[in-house]
Amino acid sequence: MEPSVSPEVPPDIQRRLYALMVLMKAADDRLSKGIGTGEFMCVYWPSRGQEAVAAAMGVSLREDDQLVTTYRGLHDLIGKGVPLEEIYGEMMGRTVGASRGKGGTMHIANPGKGVMLSTGIVGAGPPVGVGLAMAARRKGLDRVTAVSFGDGATNTGSFHEAANMAALWDLPLVFVCQNNGYAEMTPTEHTMKLERVADRAAGYGMPGIRVDGNDPLAVKSALDEALHRARSGGGPTFLECVTFRFRGHYFGDRMPYIPKEQLAAAMTADPVPRFRSRLAETGVCAEEELERIEREAADTVETALRAVMSAPAPGIEELEHDVYAQPITSPR
Repeated sequence: MEPSVSPEVPPDIQRRLYALMVLMKAADDRLSKGIGTGEFMCVYWPSRGQEAVAAAMGVSLREDDQLVTTYRGLHDLIGKGVPLEEIYGEMMGRTVGASRGKGGTMHIANPGKGVMLSTGIVGAGPPVGVGLAMAARRKGLDRVTAVSFGDGATNTGSFHEAANMAALWDLPLVFVCQNNGYAEMTPTEHTMKLERVADRAAGYGMPGIRVDGNDPLAVKSALDEALHRARSGGGPTFLECVTFRFRGHYFGDRMPYIPKEQLAAAMTADPVPRFRSRLAETGVCAEEELERIEREAADTVETALRAVMSAPAPGIEELEHDVYAQPITSPR
């Protein structure tokens, strides 16, 4: 693991990191509770345990920077500023969703916030990230694209081609690998002989950095450096954030493939309470402020959920919208 020493991060940024992490956790927990009790139904791939990575992206990426993420992207979407009402709405097939309830959990996007794609295909995001980064270069912009994916995606041909092209052309792109230890249900060590996924970057001629993905300050430090490199014309960076997924591949997955002792050990490094303790111990936040941040996150989740549950599902007239430039009108 690379050293977690980072430049002094202002207290307001540290509080912002914690607020994002708490909101991500609260949003994930509420989905799990609602589905588990039968309060509502939706398909969901949990990201619980990986909040530090997404929070760091949320504070380090500029508003105009672009993001490509995956179906396990609730935390990434929140970090980039997509309203929770749009995320929940899309998951539950309501008109308040980011795509008016027609895309579903796997396909949430909000170009206005810089979220250009959520993909349901493992490894499909990096080539899109290359295209976005190439567009920024051709337009003469200093915008950077971040593409977020899991360790399993680095075994795909699409990732290899994207990494090679990004390095060859020095594109303003940051590859953010959220290594949660499992490619769906297969342990990482069963899919590659490398201990450090970041070592793959050397084969493409780009820097490969491995950091503690449960430490938002360490992730932010490495990400800031990668973003600066990309923005100044230095090309892409591969950032491996070592973390863990506390829930199954999908909601309802009982995780028989994860040893109980491994899960228990991973949960002792839960990034949310760990960072909370750090903020309290360093005097960045008093207990009252931490409690206020947590209450506000819970309130935000409940407000968004109420709005979504009271919104209608898309009607039949939505079938042709967003499909054709000129909607087809059926003869009467």
